[in-house]
Formats: sequence, C-alpha cells, structure tokens
Amino acid sequence: MRIGSLLFVSFLFCFCSPPKDPSTDLPLPNIVWITSEDNSPFAGCYGDDFATTPNMDKLAAEGFLYTHAYANAPVCAPARNTIITGVYANSGGHEHMRSYYDKSASVKLYPEYLREAGYYCTNSQKEDFNINPELTQNTWDDLGKDAHYKNRPEGKPFFAIFNSTVSHESSLHTRTPLEDLRHRPEDVTLPPYHPDTPDMRHDWAQYYDKIEDMDTWMGGILKELEESGEKENTIIFYYGDHGGVLARSKRFVYESGTRVPFIVHIPEKYKHLYPAEAPGSTVDRLIGFVDLVPTLLSIIGIDVPDYLQGNAFLGPQKSEDPEYAYMFRGRMDERYDMSRAVRNQKYRYIKNYMPYRIYGQYIDYLWRAPSIRSWEAAYTAGECNAVQSIFWNIKPVEELYDTENDPWEVNNLAADPAYREVLERMRAANRSWILDIQDAGFIPEATLVDLTENTTPYDYMRSGNVDLTQLVDAAEYATNPNPDPQKLADILESDNPTLTYWGATGLLILGENARPAMDKLKALASNQSHNGAIVAAESLYVLGEKEIGKETLLRALNSDNPFARGHALNVVDNVDENRPEMRQAVVDMVKRVGEFKSNNYDLRMAKFLFSKWDIDPKSLGIEMNW
Repeated sequence: MRIGSLLFVSFLFCFCSPPKDPSTDLPLPNIVWITSEDNSPFAGCYGDDFATTPNMDKLAAEGFLYTHAYANAPVCAPARNTIITGVYANSGGHEHMRSYYDKSASVKLYPEYLREAGYYCTNSQKEDFNINPELTQNTWDDLGKDAHYKNRPEGKPFFAIFNSTVSHESSLHTRTPLEDLRHRPEDVTLPPYHPDTPDMRHDWAQYYDKIEDMDTWMGGILKELEESGEKENTIIFYYGDHGGVLARSKRFVYESGTRVPFIVHIPEKYKHLYPAEAPGSTVDRLIGFVDLVPTLLSIIGIDVPDYLQGNAFLGPQKSEDPEYAYMFRGRMDERYDMSRAVRNQKYRYIKNYMPYRIYGQYIDYLWRAPSIRSWEAAYTAGECNAVQSIFWNIKPVEELYDTENDPWEVNNLAADPAYREVLERMRAANRSWILDIQDAGFIPEATLVDLTENTTPYDYMRSGNVDLTQLVDAAEYATNPNPDPQKLADILESDNPTLTYWGATGLLILGENARPAMDKLKALASNQSHNGAIVAAESLYVLGEKEIGKETLLRALNSDNPFARGHALNVVDNVDENRPEMRQAVVDMVKRVGEFKSNNYDLRMAKFLFSKWDIDPKSLGIEMNW
C-alpha cells in the first residue's frame, strides 16, 4: 500500500474514532439530559405513594437519586440562565423573568465547551435562557423538535437534551373532565397551606395525571436510547426545571418551588464517576443548577474556569460537599418582588427584601389555574385558617424553616429564640453569598437598565463602579426592625439612585412612622422618576400625600424605560390610584407602547388595571389579544 493511502486510512481512523478522556483512556461519554417542566419530586422513588412514575423509579433504581437538588430560581427563564452559564442569574443581571439582557463575553455557554471538546450538541427543543436571543444563535449543532443524537456525524460523542412540557403550569389551564382523571381528587393529600376546595383537589389530581404522562414520555426517551445501543455509553441526567406547579410552589423560594427530582444514571464502564458505592443509592449532597456546568466540564476533562460559581459534583474535579445551596427570586412576570434563600441539610432561610408586598400578588399567568382562584375566593369569604391565610398577607422580613420536621414550611422559626444561632448563621451565609457573586439584584431593574446601557450587568457589577457592600448594608438596614427614619431620610439625599431606592424602601416599610422623613420623601419624589422616586411616591400615598405621589407615577408612566413603567403600575395598583387622570395616563401609555411582546410586562399590568377599573380597552380603540 502506498504511503499516501496509509496516511489516508490513518486519518479516517482518527476522524471516526471517538475522542478519549486522557485520564482514563475511555471514550468520552455521551450525555443525555432529560428535563421536565414545573415539577417537584412527586415520584414513587421519592416516597410519594400517590405518584405513578415507573420510568423515573426504574432510572433511580439503576442510577443515583439526589435527595437535595435545587433549582436556583423557582421559575424557568432565570433557572435556565443559571444552567447554561454556570453563573447565578442574579449575578449576571438576569434574575428577572424574561429579561433579555446581553450576556457578558467573559461568560461562555456550556455548549461552547462541549462542542470545542468534540461533542455533537442537540436540543429538543427548549431554550428560554433569559438572554438576548441574538447571543444564543448557533449555540447548538441542531435545535428543534427533530433535533436528535442519531443525526450526529460518525465518531462524535453526543450531548442531547430532551425537554417535556407535559407537566408545565399551562397543563392546568384546561380542565380535564372529572370522569377522565386517573388520580382521584378525593384521594389527594393537600398541603396544609391549601384550602380544601373542589378546584384545589381537582387541580392537584390533574397535575398528578400530567406527571404520569411525563413519566410515560420519559420512558420512550429511555427506550429509544437503549434500542440504539448507546445506553451503555451514555450518562443520563433527569431533572425538573424547578418546582411546581400549584400556587405557592413555582415562583416562590420554598422547597415546593425550588426542590427538584434529580437522577443520574452512569454506565458501568464509567463507574469511576459513581457518586456513591453502587447504583440504586441515594445521594444527600446539596446540588444546584449552578453546579451543572462545572460538573459537565469535570466529566469530560476540561479544567473548570474560575468565573464559574458552582461546584462539580461528579468527576475528578468534584468538590467537597457544600454546606449550603442558594436561591433567588426577582420580578415574576409583571409583579416585582425580591427574596434570597439559603438551604442546608436541615433548614431553609429566606430573606424578603420587599416585605411590604403580599405573597399572593396577582399574576395573569398564575391566575389562569382554577385552584388559585378558588383559594383567593375562600380567603375573601373568610373560609381559610391561619396557615392558609398567610399567602394573602404581607411577608415577614425573615423566614426560617426546619424542613425535616416541617416539610411544607408553614412554621416560621425566625422569631423563636431557640433558633437564633441557626438564624444568624444562615443570615450571614446569605450576605456572604450575595457579596461573593456580585448580586446585581440589589440594583432595581429600571435603574440597572439605565446604568448598563453601554455594558452588561455582569460586567458593570465588576467594573469598580459599584459599592455592593454599601448597597447591601442599606438594604439590610432598610429591612431591619425599627430603623431610624432620620438615617433612612439621609440616604434619600444620595446621588446614587440605588441607595435612594433602599432608603425609600425602608421608609415605606415604616409606614406612618416615616412621617419625620416627609420632606425628603417629597423632594425625591418631586425631582425624579427612577425606582427610588417611585418607592418614595408609594410611601407618600401611605402618608396621605397623594398629589406628589401621583405626579411621580405619571412621569414614570411616560418613561421610555418599560421597567420603570411596570414598577409604577405595580404601585398604582397597590395604592389603588384610580382617578381619571391616572386612568387616562395608563390608556395613553398602552397606545404609545403599541405592539405587545412576550416580555411587555408593563402592558400586562395595564391589562390587569383595565379589568380592575372595568374599562373595556376595545371601546378605546385598544386591541389586547394577549
């Protein structure tokens, strides 16, 4: 054979042979992610005897079931942002739902690493990464409902995502007839915070049906992998994208909103990656979505870069078991709120930075489920007990739960002296995490948009122009019990709009006790229309100074910043400002904004106000088919 022919054969052999892990001389494993939407660990393998999940149970019996796995955000887009970047979404400025801001160039998406290592990457077919979509183009070798590892070039290892929407929240928006339910409403065991209404029981039963349907779909994916002959070469991850889905789960940083089913199947040839002695084991390590990118890199032999904020939980770069998992909550659709949470093996700590808002703020999408409407009706009718009524009241600043003895987290221990040491330790962990990751959420959204016009939130937080310690100090002082109103009033004189936001927040929480700061509240509200001024306007309403507050809100509604408009509309609703001038301003705003897009949450707030005010938009020439 000629030398040229030998070289050609050698080239073909190298090209077609799969790349290997140099540390083991094994071929790089294929990796499949099976993901489902909006579901907590409602599965037989997690001890739920009402669930019907044979495929999940079988995967757990053959793999490793993680008992303490958490979505770092309790809603899809920020959770997925954290997954694809390996950076907490609140660190990158992407904590708010459907906030399509630019991504820093210094933060890579994990498919970039995989493709550079030789993987064929497919996604069937969920993105929703809370990033400017222009920056995620060409992320995958194939994207869409037909994207599949079977289409890969010969010799390439594959990374494939299969995502199911079967258990998504929207599955409750259409009622399954009672006679068609497989799980019976009368057999449902309700959480203690949910009232016993027919709609609540029906939605719970219907949701379990959807979990069963999802499990059946999952079984098809696993069967196809086995029949392809690739199961023995493939590491399989199954997880839910966050908790859900009935009210007080999705969108809330409780166990019910953040704890997810998480199972890893590792073929025997890769048993050096086993996280426990043998398949069928449970793993108690705390893991979060922020850990997925470093874990992928550890598995395939790429050094984990320093900017990643999670810890590898498999492979040679596996870290020591962490003490805590961290979670965050920002704007949920059209409603503003802000919480941070810390979880260790036993306790969950929550810090609420907007305690003046009730838990159960109306959100258009959430209210499409009959169950929450029945809960609200029961509360309004006085039919809810003390635990069931909490959801409809303002929040405490801090919450602490013993999740082992109180799995539904209804007994807040934050004020119990017996738990003071636990509270202080977890409070300190929360602060340390916030400062360590450069949490951009301490800058309110409209202000952040203005400050980052020529950069990204991630880069802005690391530019040297932000004194985050000063902001966190102000936020903690504003939300501490009994702050000095004069000290808060002094903060209002700052040139830093974020500081004035936190000063005004503290005065709003004080309510009538903020009266000594009246003049400075008026000055801030009269001269500005940013987030701090909007909060000052709300405080002035509480103190009876409605005219200055109204003028501030009117200016904000005329802003080019949609998040200033959305914040102002939240306040319009909460102070019940419905005088003709305000109504007309909202109508004018809607006409000016024009075409509705999926993240026009100011328009969703306007739609809610029109309904509240009994205004027919069509009579005003406004089409609101959304």
